Amino acid sequence: MVTLGTWNLENLFRPGSDGGPDSAQEYQAKLDSLAATITEIAPDVLAVQEVGDPEALADLVGKLEGRWHTELAEPDGRGIRVGFCSRHPLNDLAQVTEFPEQLQPVQTTDDGETVRQMSRPVLRAGVEIGGQHLTLLTCHLKSKLLTYPGGRFNPRDEDERARYAVYALNRRAAESATVRGHATQLLEGRGQERAVVVLGDLNDTPDAATTTLLHGPPGSEIGTPGFDRPDQGDGARLWNLAALIPADKRHSRTYNGRPELIDHILVSHQLVGRIAEATTIDTAATSVTDQPRQRRNEPASDHRPVITRF
Repeated sequence: MVTLGTWNLENLFRPGSDGGPDSAQEYQAKLDSLAATITEIAPDVLAVQEVGDPEALADLVGKLEGRWHTELAEPDGRGIRVGFCSRHPLNDLAQVTEFPEQLQPVQTTDDGETVRQMSRPVLRAGVEIGGQHLTLLTCHLKSKLLTYPGGRFNPRDEDERARYAVYALNRRAAESATVRGHATQLLEGRGQERAVVVLGDLNDTPDAATTTLLHGPPGSEIGTPGFDRPDQGDGARLWNLAALIPADKRHSRTYNGRPELIDHILVSHQLVGRIAEATTIDTAATSVTDQPRQRRNEPASDHRPVITRF
């Protein structure tokens, strides 16, 4: 049985860093909490998001038993990045940053500022487990928690809120198309033979347009009559395992008291028929609000891990 997972570790910084806990004691409490959950999951590979200091990830891995291999992408402007923690050596490493050249730059502010690259680079890695080669992509798409000029989390008025929600949505859509484009290159229409997995914090729910962009050709979704019927789209398709998660566990974060599944695992045809389990792990994470800095000293992540076994 192979276990893969994805987990947003929520601002994993050492104390004293911008975004890190206030004291060494609170930092150690967070490391202990994260390490206990990872030990419970016992993953072969865990995709991680919101890693601040690379040294903080090393501190976390130092609390785990056995030998681990870690890789990180470059950070965003806030200093957080995606990566992998693996019990197996990682190879074929690459970062994906630029939007497809056909996409126009995306507006991000009222002043007309634009971007044409990911908020945080995607990290690709290959891994061999029991004679099976997997190609993994970990990503962290643009957040739904809106940030306004000057670092504000509250809008001046509802018109500003609506505009910045559009900017964030358009950016997340472009990022999703970028991830999908790289997955398409990896699959080359041969998803029946190639094991490709996309893992990460997509910052939206399974039925959101930005999430479903990653599926590729429509049809054959899990739970539909066409799932077991081979068709021409199977070679390029990705299947979101969200539908396999038990309904009472189908959430990875609670926002303003509302549970939502925003962390996802998508697999190619080579793997979808071999899934033995998909679930989330209860970490007793508390609800988040539009004021994320209030959680600076919380001992656990605000996200649940999402895992699959095949």
